Amino acid sequence: MATAAIAGDDSRLPYRPVETPLLRQLKPGLRFHEEVALNAEPPVSLLDHAITPIDFFFIRNNGELPETGTEQDWQLAIDGEVERPRVWTVAGLKERFETVTITAVLECAGNGRSQLEPATDGLQWGLGAVGCAHWTGVRLADVLEDAGVKPSAVYTGHHSPDRQIGKPEKEALSRGLPIVKALAPETLIAFGMNGEELPRLHGGPLRIVAPGYPGSAWQKWLDRISLRPQEHDGEKMRGTDYRLPIRPVGPGEPLDPANFAVITDMPVKSLISAPAEGFAAKRGERFKVSGFAWSGAVPLAGVAISSDGGANWQDVPLQPGEGGFAWRRFEAEVTAERAGPIVVMARARDAAGNSQPLEPVWNPRGYCNNPVQRVGGTVIA
Repeated sequence: MATAAIAGDDSRLPYRPVETPLLRQLKPGLRFHEEVALNAEPPVSLLDHAITPIDFFFIRNNGELPETGTEQDWQLAIDGEVERPRVWTVAGLKERFETVTITAVLECAGNGRSQLEPATDGLQWGLGAVGCAHWTGVRLADVLEDAGVKPSAVYTGHHSPDRQIGKPEKEALSRGLPIVKALAPETLIAFGMNGEELPRLHGGPLRIVAPGYPGSAWQKWLDRISLRPQEHDGEKMRGTDYRLPIRPVGPGEPLDPANFAVITDMPVKSLISAPAEGFAAKRGERFKVSGFAWSGAVPLAGVAISSDGGANWQDVPLQPGEGGFAWRRFEAEVTAERAGPIVVMARARDAAGNSQPLEPVWNPRGYCNNPVQRVGGTVIA
């Protein structure tokens, strides 16, 4: 299906996660979660692309899918700790500022949460809440500098018209960025995705693109940016939402919000997209293991493959990526040596020496889960 169909008028879409024929057409192959908000993810086999097609990109919502009208009607306000408050149309942004395109991985902070034991609260994602896309827009820094950033500004606060389901007076999500990240050259106000107009399902007409940060920081349906003199305290910026404990917290221990800090970097990670779980190979034959590896602020350094459950590891080359925030493909051939069960694994590491843990590391909200992926199969004699 052409992605243009997604970029067009999808105003008939419901916000409740009932898999209607229209949703099936817009997002073929995705699994829709049994949640009140609309959330869906692809199987990892559909993520075997250097640039994830919009059709296969995961959907994440905290509340209702808002009505957005047309791009011509949309406005973005800039206020708060600025010298010159502004109101922009999408056309005005395109005319006033340089248009740039950045390739970056977008990953939900809760991706892989279903692997944790005991289970935590939150959407029980598999491994599909991630994708890599071309994002087109204007630099957030250019827009803020045009408004005149006051020295008192330390954080941005982002606002959108999506509301909590059943509570139309309350925002569903209002996240922000430290001012250093807001002014970084890779941070965008985006209006395009993979060469198309940014689809409504993915935050169109405007969204934040904050490479290396969790998807919660990539505010969708952006209609206001308010610069703050302190860390933003919008919806799902407080308590333990999208935060990790500063000191370890075990299952059942009481949660002190003072022990939690906002997630500002995603960990190094890899994804085996082929072979699929349950694969079969003939003994003595070679088969290909392939997938992608990525990291957040710390650059990706390498990836290793194991075909014996982690007893032995072999470094494999990383193919070039489209910039420092894109994922990078790896491919390796493995020999099916012994008949019986086989487990293939991939383990990525970053330039600071951080590697994926062999087992999930539990935290109370199930965020930033990046253990080594295991793909099981059978070698046939």
